[in-house]
Amino acid sequence: MFDLATLEAALANTMYAGHLHFAPVTDSTNNDAAQAARNGAPHGSVFFADEQLAGRGRSDHRWHSAAGQGLYVSVLLRPQIFAAYLPLIPLVAGLAAVDAIQTVANVAVDLRWPNDLLISPRKAGGILVEAKTEGNTVAFVVIGIGINVHQQTFAPDLCTAATSLDIEAHRRVSRQNLLAALLKSLECESNELLDPAAIAAIPQRVEQASTWIRGHKVDVHGPQACTGVTAGLNEHGFLLVRTADELVTIQTGGIRAAEMK
Repeated sequence: MFDLATLEAALANTMYAGHLHFAPVTDSTNNDAAQAARNGAPHGSVFFADEQLAGRGRSDHRWHSAAGQGLYVSVLLRPQIFAAYLPLIPLVAGLAAVDAIQTVANVAVDLRWPNDLLISPRKAGGILVEAKTEGNTVAFVVIGIGINVHQQTFAPDLCTAATSLDIEAHRRVSRQNLLAALLKSLECESNELLDPAAIAAIPQRVEQASTWIRGHKVDVHGPQACTGVTAGLNEHGFLLVRTADELVTIQTGGIRAAEMK
């Protein structure tokens, strides 16, 4: 379990102060945050749980959220940004997660566009961003982050082989310390969205943090399915993939390493 008083003290000088909401069990922290947003919850509200009964990732993929084993957290933001910047939010959330994991667990993390946290070839976490827009502006954003921390075994039918921070760090990693570090890093990263110069630098920063963004042969899954070699990110955070015929701008979907033929 989390020590809520200690966590509140650690976050006293952040945007999250007084806005932490913990549930021992919930269906989905993203659902909790979205409902709270519709009810007027403030910027910086945090919803986290010890267990999720219906945790999910992108494309409604199920995210197994066993009690006491992982970090399951969703953050509600009301950023004063244009809707055109929404594709950058999963990327800055990824940067925040990488920083927190490296700080607390001392393991290197790779970002697989747009939302996967990998340690070597294995998946350790994922990000689900859901938003409501009003015209060309953002009403609210919910950033859901799930990270495997204490798990030692995983279902054999996962699309990507999984791992946990405990396995990779060869020690027990504190979920509480990880949560505090993640929230602090996410506050810094979300503030970057308010600075035009910082926004322009986000795609390059993500490219530097990822081995998948450039020169990686991938299969693209989703409405823009294709196979090619990644060629960087554009200014909106969309992935560029050079196929045999053209340069494709991938706006949605996911990628996997291309199968050898």
